[in-house]
Amino acid sequence: MSLNPNNALNFSGGPGALPDVVLRQVQQAIINVPEVGLSVLGISHRSEWFANVVRETENNIRTLLGLPADFHILFLQGGATQQFSMVPMTLLRGKKHPAEYFDTGYWSRKVITEAMREGPVRVIWSGEKEGYRRLPGDDELDFSPDAPYIHYVSNETVEGLQFNRVLGRDDVPRVCDMSSDFLSKPCDAGKFSLIYAHAQKNIGPAGVTIVLVRDSVVQNAPHNLPAFLDYRRQVESHSNLNTPPVFAIYVVLLVTRWLLNEVGGLENMARINQQKARLLYSLIDDSDGFYRNWGDAAFRSDMNAAFTLPTPDLEDKFLHDAAAAGFSGLGGHRAIGGVRASIYNALTLKAVEKLGEFMEDFRFKQHAKA
Repeated sequence: MSLNPNNALNFSGGPGALPDVVLRQVQQAIINVPEVGLSVLGISHRSEWFANVVRETENNIRTLLGLPADFHILFLQGGATQQFSMVPMTLLRGKKHPAEYFDTGYWSRKVITEAMREGPVRVIWSGEKEGYRRLPGDDELDFSPDAPYIHYVSNETVEGLQFNRVLGRDDVPRVCDMSSDFLSKPCDAGKFSLIYAHAQKNIGPAGVTIVLVRDSVVQNAPHNLPAFLDYRRQVESHSNLNTPPVFAIYVVLLVTRWLLNEVGGLENMARINQQKARLLYSLIDDSDGFYRNWGDAAFRSDMNAAFTLPTPDLEDKFLHDAAAAGFSGLGGHRAIGGVRASIYNALTLKAVEKLGEFMEDFRFKQHAKA
């Protein structure tokens, strides 16, 4: 039996649900980590136990992704928002040629704003005029060989748009914000120079951000950055420059163990996530327009299904009735409204089936009233 049945129907866009088995382990650890005899909330970040937690979590991520040996794995603070600044401080400051950024939705707009504080930026493609309802095709893109790097967001959580390919040129460093689909599927990490992802979607609670950074980026970083914002110093300290979020990193360790030992790796995780997404989108597509997907079907996200109903009043009633039925987190982002069902790793197929049954029942009731 679940620790809390309501967790099973948590479709929140973030922080997302955690696997029930992980919650049970966390419950135990808050009282007593067996091998230490202390609460995880009171174990020193300088302890050998925590050093082992960091090492195992790094190794698990390397195994899951098949990460090349020249990558460092960092556990930092400040969320993805801090990376919006750290990346251009490291790779763009003082450069003559502009970095190339994609403007594909709510979060990529925020990234661009921060990058412009550090140096020249070229928006290589923007979906703003179309209301961020699609992503670009390869024939719409013209990458410069002189760019210091290209940056994109792999999955836009607000609009429910997801790239299913690697963008850019092999001779220009790639940087990607994978916050909302990191460890949800296999990733050709070796094609990137830097990947970052805050934890609170698929891999743990808020408080820690995972950064995969190639050694060449670290070695060529400026030497005049504040220590906290310097990848070199963070690598040298093994993510322990200042007091790290011990609890959050420990939960990430438990989630990586779950992915390896119970899910069976990222290929299996991707199959489960695709199954959930297909089920949900088929309900939307077969609703005779009652439910309407926000974005173009070709770019729909396996993580976040953003959709609308015929009227704002119906959307309000849908969300009210869904909450009464035990579903949580279905309200759309404030930027676009509507409804959003986030189906991250820990959200089960059974939960999506229950949501589908609710959606069908709600639609039939409204038609009956018409």
